Amino acid sequence: MKRTVIRMIAVASLVVFCANASARSDGWPLWDHYKARFLTTDGRIVDWSAEECTTSEGEAYALFFALVANDRASFDLILNWTIENLAQGNLQKNLPSWIWKRSPNGTWGIADANSASDADLWIAYTLLQAGHIWHEPSYTALGRSLADQIAKEEVASFHGDHFVLLPGSRGFRSGTQSFYANPSYEPIQVLTALATEFPSGPWRNIADGVLDQVAADVGHGFALDWVQYRSEFGFSAWAGPTSMVQPTGGYDAIRVYLWTGMLDQQAPQRAAMLRALSGMRSYVVLHGAPPERIAADGTVISTDSPVGFSAAVIPFLMAAGEMSAAQMQINRLERERVNATGLYGWGQRYYDQNLTLFSRGWMDGLFRFSETGQLRLR
Repeated sequence: MKRTVIRMIAVASLVVFCANASARSDGWPLWDHYKARFLTTDGRIVDWSAEECTTSEGEAYALFFALVANDRASFDLILNWTIENLAQGNLQKNLPSWIWKRSPNGTWGIADANSASDADLWIAYTLLQAGHIWHEPSYTALGRSLADQIAKEEVASFHGDHFVLLPGSRGFRSGTQSFYANPSYEPIQVLTALATEFPSGPWRNIADGVLDQVAADVGHGFALDWVQYRSEFGFSAWAGPTSMVQPTGGYDAIRVYLWTGMLDQQAPQRAAMLRALSGMRSYVVLHGAPPERIAADGTVISTDSPVGFSAAVIPFLMAAGEMSAAQMQINRLERERVNATGLYGWGQRYYDQNLTLFSRGWMDGLFRFSETGQLRLR
């Protein structure tokens, strides 16, 4: 009974916090602050902390935020830059290249032509939602053609009738029954929306399979950045394509908690995902903040997480009923807000702001995902 009362008080305080934040907003101030720092006049999102590069991920997230903010001018600017510079001028035929930056000789352009399926998925989803919300058929057509490309070039099948989203179109297969995946690339609500749009596509099966990638015997209560599938063993931890010496969960995996927390209460996978990620829930409740990086066996490697990690776990903690722990993360956000810019954290880094935009936009009621993954705006 005492725990129930405490939880009700915590819920009330969060509702008041979110309602007040929404009442103060004229449009979406955090999006305006983000644009002021990261969006160029021609539609490029600049990651100032990574050699001023632009990634398809940054463009994809910005498209989504522009839609949430009903900022169609920025939406079209970002979309056009993405098409012209990352998709060779034609998004109906070409998947976007994942990174654009300055070369050693000083010229700017594509540095790696491989795709990033998480960005592609968010772009396709956002175009489809924008077509519906803004009644613009050209967005819908573009989103459908991109989704078709993803299904053809970035989806692997195994055991005949199972599918998984590959992280990119090249380099993530090893034979016919072995491949690599990144759980954070697969937001269940986005996949579910595509399943509604394309009932005969692989999307429902991919969404149902995300749980296998975060199962207890893979991450021991935590999400991992990378996993490997082998037909004889199923999913297991993988160190990833970078120089990591062991499988870990950190800067990619933190998004898994964010996507899970934002699932609709009626989403079929929600309860099972929350149970599978119970290690993060217990850790934050006990220690007051999420770890920066964990090993595949669930032990903590680094505790010093950036402020964006706290933002990312707020919806997750709320979904798990841990309102006091969620409030602690909100308090941290407010402590680390830079008044001069309206952004968050030391250095006001690109990734922290993106995690915070998702989290605060959802907290403040600017958007929700329905049970079928459709975007619902305030």
